Amino acid sequence: MQTFIFSKALLKSGWANNVYIEINDLGNIDKITSDYKGQAENHVVGYAMPGMNNVHSHAFQRAMAGLAEYSTSQSDSFWTWRDLMYRFAQVITPGDLKSIAAQLYIEMLKAGYVSVGEFHYLHNSEHNTGDEMSHAIMSAADQTGLGLCHLPVLYMIAGFGGLALNEKQKRFGHGVDKYLKLIENLNTKIMGQNNQHLGMAFHSLRAVPPEAIKLCLKDSKASGPIHIHISEQMQEVNDCLDWSGMRPVEWLYKHEDVNEKWCLIHATHLNDDEVSSIAKSGAVVGLCPTTEANLGDGLFPLKPFLGQGGKIAIGSDSHVSISMIEELRLLEYGQRLKSQRRNVATGKNDIHTGSYLFHENLKGGAQASGFNNGSIEVGKRADIIVLDQASPLLVGTPDRNIIDRFIFSGNVNPIKHVLVAGKMIISEYHHPLEEQITAEFSVTMKRLQKYLD
Repeated sequence: MQTFIFSKALLKSGWANNVYIEINDLGNIDKITSDYKGQAENHVVGYAMPGMNNVHSHAFQRAMAGLAEYSTSQSDSFWTWRDLMYRFAQVITPGDLKSIAAQLYIEMLKAGYVSVGEFHYLHNSEHNTGDEMSHAIMSAADQTGLGLCHLPVLYMIAGFGGLALNEKQKRFGHGVDKYLKLIENLNTKIMGQNNQHLGMAFHSLRAVPPEAIKLCLKDSKASGPIHIHISEQMQEVNDCLDWSGMRPVEWLYKHEDVNEKWCLIHATHLNDDEVSSIAKSGAVVGLCPTTEANLGDGLFPLKPFLGQGGKIAIGSDSHVSISMIEELRLLEYGQRLKSQRRNVATGKNDIHTGSYLFHENLKGGAQASGFNNGSIEVGKRADIIVLDQASPLLVGTPDRNIIDRFIFSGNVNPIKHVLVAGKMIISEYHHPLEEQITAEFSVTMKRLQKYLD
């Protein structure tokens, strides 16, 4: 057991002072006492808050962040960006992936993320059969201490109607039997680990035939969350209409039992009926505002979705930004630009935009990641971030404005400490392995640079 006293902590009831917390050997909170007068092993000064789950990541894309910011045509889009992504995907080895993911995961921890949903489709190559790439992800998460919801992705076809994978896509591909065997192997490896578990992902409706989705849902050994890219681009919506006469979300809800286990990534382009269907089902929409902005995807209908009780979570996706603050801020700012008004994302019980968005994403992120966290309370994992109360962004802030200022007052990161399952992973802004991991990442990036020439 470990004991902590936090000078100020955000509990379910609100901000409290001198909060004593007991954490058991599994990393769960056993006891909380406010206004504590006694002693503890650890005394932490700052604003303690629940850490955020990053529900959508393609770790290998950290290596190409910022490298697609040049014009290739008058109609640059996701589809032209994808060409560069394919080039990187062909050459990354398990060793490369491990060093890229480890660097990324330290950056996530320092940004206040306590877990990652790794939407992993970089499987096959000439020298490996797919397991090795997943093992690289697991190893990177274990090395850095970041919680991992590993989501191996089924990717079978190149478009609606069963188009064959092209040469560049074959690295991602599986048949159903091979995919289910991968899930079984990984489930055996990951079973019983406190900080890692296994879910399942379908790349998209355009990449997985309907019968394959049904077989995997029926036969998979994965018991965790189910994730899918959906309705990210208007071309995807139009292609789905041409194929089936239905929009992607409409098709999914007509053919599958979508429930609280599901996380629909992006879901950018929805009609009113689709908004209602998702909200009623209890599924989470995984939003990635910085990537969606970078790719020109469009804006999710946030206000009507939240107004119907819809659940949301955030992810850093392609990692053009690894900042919880920026994802939440851009989520709100996009809506302000669209509606030409301020403070769009607020609720009946919370008129503070930053606070409302933070809490909504904590709840949705815990559900979509499968981790028992998202609040500081007895029985939950001790996944806690601590803001530096001496930061110029926060000094002298009233309690009611702490989260608002954290999100909306600048770009200097005030996250001083991060606990994952009760372990202090980031201390005084620093990870104990960051120099070593960054050096290894630098070697990998120099090796990959030759493939850009």
